[in-house]
Amino acid sequence: MTADRSNLNPTLVLASGSTYRRELLSRLGLPFEIESPTIDETPEQNEEPAELVVRLASAKAAAVRPGRPGAVIVGSDQAATLDGRTLGKPGTTETAITQLSECAGRSVEFLTGVCLLDARQPRAEPILHLDITRVVFRALTRGEIESYVARENPLDCAGGFKSEGLGIALFDRIDSQDPTGLIGLPLIWLSKALIQIGFEIL
Repeated sequence: MTADRSNLNPTLVLASGSTYRRELLSRLGLPFEIESPTIDETPEQNEEPAELVVRLASAKAAAVRPGRPGAVIVGSDQAATLDGRTLGKPGTTETAITQLSECAGRSVEFLTGVCLLDARQPRAEPILHLDITRVVFRALTRGEIESYVARENPLDCAGGFKSEGLGIALFDRIDSQDPTGLIGLPLIWLSKALIQIGFEIL
């Protein structure tokens, strides 16, 4: 029988209230706690989307750090861009339909920033990562888009779809090094980074 090594690892904290990131992190089989930080997510002047997601991932982890001196903290943030313009979470059905109509037949870039912060070491530098996934949407009719939004209600997702659900039917292809990056937390990179700082996962 393989020994359970999870109790030998440091406390792991996910600095996010996202149910999608919570589900993703749980795939690694590590116990973790959740703390949802409140930060200002306003982009800085002339800030590129790639810079924004990494900065916000770092800010989320840093916001949790003061109350978690012995923990390892994971922060993450994501943005979708079309022609250099950021597509946020639609929030409403009409906005979701509009966004997906703009994406139809085109390539959208999803940028996911991750910060791994080891609060056990007071002077430890955060480990940062940027995951880039390119999604090529197939040509979509208005009826297909309306049907998708009504069935899956993806109003809290960047770009207005859930790739882990019915949203996969919207695409022509996905170009990615890590399929979990598109959902919001690139586990291939994260698992390697956790092992690098001493976690035992397998």
